[in-house]
Amino acid sequence: MPDLNSIGKSIVIIGLILVLLGGIIMVGGKIGFIGKLPGDMYFEKGNVKFYFPLVTMLLLSFIITVIVNLIFRH
Repeated sequence: MPDLNSIGKSIVIIGLILVLLGGIIMVGGKIGFIGKLPGDMYFEKGNVKFYFPLVTMLLLSFIITVIVNLIFRH
């Protein structure tokens, strides 16, 4: 049977990460470089617009990976 205390801690940590991500998303439009980095793709042709923030996603993934590794380091 799994230890409920460790499961509870994991849920709290995941919740805190989600809150931080939500805050980043909320203020992302106010921070000038989020979503406008070199390598973020934006195409517009007629009524069709396509936006793919590749470099922004890679940067956020790297930052989240570092934070999670620091939290769960043994």
